[in-house]
Amino acid sequence: MPATPLTIADAPPNDAAVTVYDRDHLKLYMRLLDANDAGASLEEVSPVLLGIDARAEPERARRVHDSHLSRARWMTEQGYRDILRNGLPLE
Repeated sequence: MPATPLTIADAPPNDAAVTVYDRDHLKLYMRLLDANDAGASLEEVSPVLLGIDARAEPERARRVHDSHLSRARWMTEQGYRDILRNGLPLE
């Protein structure tokens, strides 16, 4: 049975603790960090990782990309501590 595609919100949560959304989107966060480190453009990243055509919706693509990249960075700086203390949220 194929995996259900993830729904990507226009903005990830801004909670001070790791959320179910974060747990479900860990792979996306890692891929965004990798793409950023590789210097990939928004036009390259957005359709593949976010499902948004950056040429058709440039403002939305930028907003979704930047907010999720910011949350990905937060996960590497703060969120991982919550995971180590409490594990990943189940639901």
